[in-house]
Amino acid sequence: MLKRDILRTYEHLGGNKLQRILGCIRAPGLRAVAIYRFGRWLSGKPLPVRILLRPLLLPLFYYIRVVWGIELSPGATIGEGFLIFHYGGIFVGSRVVMGKDCSISHDVTIGLAGRGPRRGAPVIGDNAYIAPGAKVSGRIKIGNNVKIGANAVVERNVPDNALVQIRPPQVVTFPDFFSKADHAGRGEH
Repeated sequence: MLKRDILRTYEHLGGNKLQRILGCIRAPGLRAVAIYRFGRWLSGKPLPVRILLRPLLLPLFYYIRVVWGIELSPGATIGEGFLIFHYGGIFVGSRVVMGKDCSISHDVTIGLAGRGPRRGAPVIGDNAYIAPGAKVSGRIKIGNNVKIGANAVVERNVPDNALVQIRPPQVVTFPDFFSKADHAGRGEH
């Protein structure tokens, strides 16, 4: 899985081969995904191996959370080809399930929400993109090939091949408003 994560990051970087390799090495998102993959790998190992390596894992999880603002819960299930475009303010909670080739940007929250029968975590299909500032929560299903726009809050199921966005921005002032207000404040009309 990590190999596919690295290849997706490599494909999205610009420059020649050396620049792309160095970009992969320096990418905080890829480092966070590698540490997440290490944690998932470790959870399936025998108890003596977990006891030996867990003290190494905990500071790494803490480091990526504090320094880069990325928290990928080891309880989440994330498919291969996971790509984090920008780092900072990223949270993927436990029990979240994400398919293959999913991409997220900064300030994205994907987590547990709701009460009673609605309590749970999202299941996200393959090839989903979640833009900056988006929030996805609760026991919902996000289909394959879904694009969730910037700052969208998703709390309901989304079908395959959908685009979810907030309403288009609305102009609430007009260019001459400020110039008239400035003149009125100075006693000019």
